[in-house]
Amino acid sequence: MKVLITGGAGFIGSNVVKLLEERGDSVYVMDDFSHASYKNLEGTCAEIICADILDKDAYQKLPKLDAVIHEAAVTDTTLKDDRKMMMVNYAGFRNVLDFCLDKNIKLTYASSAGVYGNGPSPMRETQELTPHNTYGYSKCLCDYLAVKVSKKAKIPIVGLRYFNVYGPNEAHKEKSASMIYQLYLQMAKGARPRIFKFGEQKRDFIYVKDVARITADSLNLKKSCILNVGTGTARSFNDIIAALNKAIGSSLEPDYFDNPYVGLYQDYTQADAASLGQLNMEAKFSLDEGILDYVNKHLASR
Repeated sequence: MKVLITGGAGFIGSNVVKLLEERGDSVYVMDDFSHASYKNLEGTCAEIICADILDKDAYQKLPKLDAVIHEAAVTDTTLKDDRKMMMVNYAGFRNVLDFCLDKNIKLTYASSAGVYGNGPSPMRETQELTPHNTYGYSKCLCDYLAVKVSKKAKIPIVGLRYFNVYGPNEAHKEKSASMIYQLYLQMAKGARPRIFKFGEQKRDFIYVKDVARITADSLNLKKSCILNVGTGTARSFNDIIAALNKAIGSSLEPDYFDNPYVGLYQDYTQADAASLGQLNMEAKFSLDEGILDYVNKHLASR
């Protein structure tokens, strides 16, 4: 299979690139490297197409493809430039969608649990979407458009609402990297990990190795759909610190501070992962297992 991955030099995209190559697929990466790192693609054989998803001319130069996985996006939820957020995330998605519809190419795209805001949990794909920031809103619009278009489309269009993803190849995201990565950096230096008071906010943390597998497997789906991509279990930031302490072999206590993002911050996310289970695509790693694998196989050797 010939697969194009937009944003393939980014966090999740690069993990998908490597997995597809391991499976024997021919992979093409379309990335402008504005939110990525070439280091994420070291050791891959993917053909690199350095281009912006907003450049419609770039699509005319693409080879014949069997599928597109659209990962390119601005993911910094604290970005103040709403125009940039909407242009890249929504207008960019429209370009990719139009290309796939025109060429009859199956499409999987990255949505986000951010579309749910602080809605009721466990969060179901069918519930009302109440995004709390421009990032969540941009992804919400992508989902609305995908559902509308899929009713007449001849190709499967699959939206994946990623919950809180962590794992290798996220370092380039810096302040937007997962809290697991950021807390590890503090604790590896012997510093007390800083988290919002009092560490009981809960998220559905999912390891990127699970996310990459689920994303790759979504190319086998025959019908359009939107799926939550989470573990189905909510864990607290205190739980993260406990798991990191165990993985590192330390006993550092949290350093709590006030949350400056009240009203714009998701205090609790938990995926209803029933749809993944019905498709035999559910997550395999628990939070503790994922953190242990991440630290031992990736972070400790940096």
